[in-house]
Amino acid sequence: MNKIYCPSLTEYQRRLSREVQLGDLPMGGLNPIRVQSMTTVDTMDTLGSVEQTLRMVEAGCEYVRITAPSVKEAQNLLEIKKELRKRGCSVPLIADIHFTPNAAELAARIVEKVRVNPGNYADKKKFDVIEYTDATYAAEVERIRERFRPLVQICKQYGTAMRIGTNHGSLSDRILSRYGDTPLGMVESALEFLRLCEEENYYNVVLSMKASNTQVMVQAYRLLVQKLDEEGLQPYPLHLGVTEAGEAEDGRIKSAVGIGTLLEDGLGDTVRVSLTEAPEAEAPVARALIDRYTHRAQQAKPIAPLTADFTASAAEAVSDAHAFKPELITNDANLSPIDPFQYHRRPTCEVLNLGGQNVPRVLVDLSRLPGLEYADLRAAGHLYSAFLDKFQMNDLGADYVYSGQRPIPFMLPNGLKEVVDYAAWLDGGQRPEHYPVLTQAEYATATARHPELNFVFHNLDSLTAPTLEQLRDDATAVIILYTDNAHAMPEIRRAFFRLIQSGLTNPVIINRQYPALTLEQTQLYAATDVGGLLLDGLGDGVVLSTELLPERPKTEWLQTLDQLNHLSFGILQAARTRMSKTEYISCPSCGRTLFDLQETTAMIRKRTDHLKGVKIGIMGCIVNGPGEMADADYGYVGVGKGKIALYRGQEVIKKSVPEEQAVDQLIDLMREDGKWIEPVRLEEPVVG
Repeated sequence: MNKIYCPSLTEYQRRLSREVQLGDLPMGGLNPIRVQSMTTVDTMDTLGSVEQTLRMVEAGCEYVRITAPSVKEAQNLLEIKKELRKRGCSVPLIADIHFTPNAAELAARIVEKVRVNPGNYADKKKFDVIEYTDATYAAEVERIRERFRPLVQICKQYGTAMRIGTNHGSLSDRILSRYGDTPLGMVESALEFLRLCEEENYYNVVLSMKASNTQVMVQAYRLLVQKLDEEGLQPYPLHLGVTEAGEAEDGRIKSAVGIGTLLEDGLGDTVRVSLTEAPEAEAPVARALIDRYTHRAQQAKPIAPLTADFTASAAEAVSDAHAFKPELITNDANLSPIDPFQYHRRPTCEVLNLGGQNVPRVLVDLSRLPGLEYADLRAAGHLYSAFLDKFQMNDLGADYVYSGQRPIPFMLPNGLKEVVDYAAWLDGGQRPEHYPVLTQAEYATATARHPELNFVFHNLDSLTAPTLEQLRDDATAVIILYTDNAHAMPEIRRAFFRLIQSGLTNPVIINRQYPALTLEQTQLYAATDVGGLLLDGLGDGVVLSTELLPERPKTEWLQTLDQLNHLSFGILQAARTRMSKTEYISCPSCGRTLFDLQETTAMIRKRTDHLKGVKIGIMGCIVNGPGEMADADYGYVGVGKGKIALYRGQEVIKKSVPEEQAVDQLIDLMREDGKWIEPVRLEEPVVG
């Protein structure tokens, strides 16, 4: 099987795509990765659209997308463009089209780029199951091609670029009938349109494969690149994005898991981060993701390339920086021991509650927290009530805490386990409720070990042949994998590959640490580094350690540790490997939106964020729902001014609920299904 989807799995290289011209600002080729976002003002509000566009450009947007759901909005794009140019703003404009080819054909004469969704451009999605013969399927494809051809010819004539943007949630009934709800279906949906573009000698095309499910999204982009090469099609630039990522921390984490994973492998020419916030808030997040790769090639330390006949001696030869020769690296993706296009979790043995069929575990580093008290465990998600003198259950409670050289001086809540340094474990009498963590040197010579579970630190370089054999013989060993390489995720992935190629099944905790960064940077970097591995089924837990952070007062430590604990659980959820809280699949708002998305999302979150693992789609209009909330359990979709449709899965249950009653009726629907749980009050009562 051809697994090549990027230039290299070990050396950072941007995929060299075809350059596409958008006004005066080209993308792809050797150009920087571009930032874009989308207006939320009604497209018929010319001045409102102009003012918002100017704010977006000021925030860092290099391309601005505006919805054109009908011909009248497409016509008004000309007025918006005139006013922007009059004010000295030359930002390229992109028309966003759904369902209306005639609007696309008009917009293509006005703006620098049109975006079409092949799932609903002359195709249909009615959630019908249709049986096609090869002949009827081919006839339907030809009908759609003929409806699409005029747009291609207009774009070619006017020098207008086009994005063929597949969305996971809006695959047509026809595609679903043949390919199912799969990354392959997403890719084929775009390729049908792309093949016609090439037949017409039109190459000013950008491609995207968006999904709210990060696993599906990453697999689809990878498969798209592989299929373009396999069919001999042009290496078109890629627009990266996770649809309906949500708001605040969750939206940023989810976006970084999907977008960052692809950027790590050199994929992507333009980025849009879809947050349920003002569009001005999106560009800085996209820029923070992109800027991490500006000097990545120069900062990265060489990583041992994959070889067909892996041996420790060969690995040592190429990992020696002095002996390393970059020209020796060829594309090693075909040598990967995993399938990049399908999710399979790495098979591991079970050690206590790690590995095997267990969900990935969270370890919180408390080793630098002075004077630990019961209440301080709140930072690890374990909430102590002095009034009740007990800990309360919490879905974001860490599984392990690391206390280093200072074992915790009181009994931990049931289920929480403590990890200590090996020396502290020996000095403390080798207590059975403490699990030691050993350095590589300690592990190599240790005569005493815990009978159930021993953690051992390793990086790529330390996984030598003797070490691998020692680990193979130890059914109690769990590896904590770390790196200090700027090209961090690929190096840790390479270490996983070494374990797989050597046949080792020890569970692995992914360890990352960062110097003092902003909270948002830490969220984006950790979500990329850890999430990218989890998406490939690599990793049985996560620890975001604190050794690179400067000293700080105890109150600030508690805040930092609480943030890192929430971040760890957020990454696991965004990578869809451990669902521990309610998931909101909320669209980023646009000119089609029929209610205040930010306010409504906040209201729904306030009422429902205690529901573990329930997925709620919040969509501003019918274009983004129900298809875009493809795997949501419940949906809240605007269908008219002040009117909401409520969905169970993809089935509409209530069609026109007054907005002021809609949240209550959504909760009633959950109650009917047995999914509703009354929220538990965690605050202590006031006494006296």
